[in-house]
Amino acid sequence: MARTFSPGIVHTALAVGGFAIGTTEFAAMSLEPDLARGLNIDAPTAGHVISAYALGVVVGAPLLAVLSAKLARRTLLILLMLMFALGNGLSAIAPDYHWMLFFRFLSGLPHGAYFGIAALVAASLVPDERRTVAVGRIMLGLTVATVIGVPLAQMLGQWLNWRWVFGVVAALALLTATLVWIAAPHDRPDEGASVRRELAALGRGQVWLTLAIGAIGFGGMFAVYTYLAATLTEVTGASAATIPLVLAVFGLGMTIGNIVVPRFADRALMPTAGGLLLWSAAMLALYPMAAGSLWTILPNIFAIGLGGALGTVLQTRLMDVAGEGQGLAAALNHSAFNTANAIGPWAGGLAIANGLGWTSTGYVGCGLALGGFVIWLVAMRFAGDTLSGPVDRSNRPALSH
Repeated sequence: MARTFSPGIVHTALAVGGFAIGTTEFAAMSLEPDLARGLNIDAPTAGHVISAYALGVVVGAPLLAVLSAKLARRTLLILLMLMFALGNGLSAIAPDYHWMLFFRFLSGLPHGAYFGIAALVAASLVPDERRTVAVGRIMLGLTVATVIGVPLAQMLGQWLNWRWVFGVVAALALLTATLVWIAAPHDRPDEGASVRRELAALGRGQVWLTLAIGAIGFGGMFAVYTYLAATLTEVTGASAATIPLVLAVFGLGMTIGNIVVPRFADRALMPTAGGLLLWSAAMLALYPMAAGSLWTILPNIFAIGLGGALGTVLQTRLMDVAGEGQGLAAALNHSAFNTANAIGPWAGGLAIANGLGWTSTGYVGCGLALGGFVIWLVAMRFAGDTLSGPVDRSNRPALSH
């Protein structure tokens, strides 16, 4: 008779995986100069290493979710973390740039599928009215990584070597696999699961609309975050030593957002999503005016970070509209947000390149957030008709203890 653990313990075990993923994803950006020196390449080329990881996320999220449809979720989570550990362990010993590209791509493959399946498991352990809070607990691992994991990774990279960062992340992934093996409930594979059933989610208009809200609406945050360090130096006049503090404030905003916002979302899911998009648009519009002083940009960056809870809210929305294709839809949420991570910096970079200044990314971000809100309006307009299909709450796996 296997021991039964409380939902809080299971959520914490799953959040450790989120912490590992968040640390490697964001720390790689901050370690870009060290990667360039270590691999004997220039800084722009080192950026391809980061892009390779993002590409792995976009490709791996739907691919692994579909191919693993017949696996028990507990088993799948363990396999995904082992795969993540392998990718990061190999990244730590990559002999050259080309191998590093491949290993970072490999590391990104399990990212989206892990978060998607972890969210389904987390939500299955609590009543329906607590689902978004449960998903938010998983995402706390990712947001805490931006506050604690990334600064620690930077210090580790400076004290020892950037390779140690990927080695530590691999160890965290192995720890997560062990914790999931110990604490996660033993579920049985769904007898009716199939690739075809998972792909059926792609035939639902509300799934595509929800993904589009994330891909466009969340791009505004990335438009600002990508160029935040340069803005702090060139516009705010902040010292290099201050930049990690501001980045930590952004991460703190995301963390608090994922604690507070889900409580509202469990009462009114889509209205909360719409409110977050408008909040983000307003805070991003204030960014150009706030950037002139450290005392005004700090609260503004914190407020922009609060909008990061949109990812958690949309994750729960996908559970409602995906029908029987729960795994694929849940994983695709992270493909959508990595798409936002491509659109936001690209649009912000265009504005800067055309001479509009570093702070123009705030107006670009505001436009993207409003674009997401327009898609939200369309989703709300058709929420009650056949475009969405019936809401399916059968995301709870069959459990045995």
